[in-house]
Amino acid sequence: MTPALEITGLSKTFGEKIAVDHVDLAVPQGSFYGLVGQNGAGKTTTLSMAVGLLRPDGGSARIFGADVWSDPSRALSMVGVLPDGMAMPERLTGREVLTYLGLLRGLPREVVAERAEELLSVLELDAAEKTLVIEYSTGMRKKIGLAVALLHAPRLLVLDEPFEAVDPVSAATIKTILRGFVAGGGSIVLSSHVMALVEQLCDHVGVIDAGRVAAAGTLEEVRGERSLEDTFVELVGTPGAGVKGLSWLSR
Repeated sequence: MTPALEITGLSKTFGEKIAVDHVDLAVPQGSFYGLVGQNGAGKTTTLSMAVGLLRPDGGSARIFGADVWSDPSRALSMVGVLPDGMAMPERLTGREVLTYLGLLRGLPREVVAERAEELLSVLELDAAEKTLVIEYSTGMRKKIGLAVALLHAPRLLVLDEPFEAVDPVSAATIKTILRGFVAGGGSIVLSSHVMALVEQLCDHVGVIDAGRVAAAGTLEEVRGERSLEDTFVELVGTPGAGVKGLSWLSR
């Protein structure tokens, strides 16, 4: 079966820094795939290249077999993206953002209106009906970004830290939405550095360390008999190694 997302040899260098070093990953259709790594490990850069937001120095990315760079119209029509620090029209309300971007995608006006109403309601953004996006909190921005990603009914979702700054009640709602998306045949790639969240949601996982894939496979294959956090720490480094006590904090 064609992978939902297939990354082959993706590379990116910024000046003398190698951010992504020939990354290969395959996300099976119907999977909930967690991409984990430390801050600065290359997760965001990898995903940005995989969905066409950043041109790679080398390698390729395919979404259900469609090349992101040689066949972007077909590839990007099948993916919904919540990037890190997503920019959007800030002088519009949430409903206006969804309407504008939905029409821009070519969706019928009545379909956009119906889906926007449902998304705003389920994500509890309808209470901020007259609030401009520029006045949204960080958590509200995450939720409207997720709504934008879902609006056109994609087959694949690529989400970069979707739960960051989201309150527990809203997080529970988002988890329900995402699980339902996968249960309905969709595929998800979720980037996070919160191991417990990935263990709770994902059935596959890839570990990125210093721009390379340190491990990849099913959750059980990667973590073995231990927790994902223990496996992750062993793969990327020992906690507290070389750290000396802050004597000035002692009483």
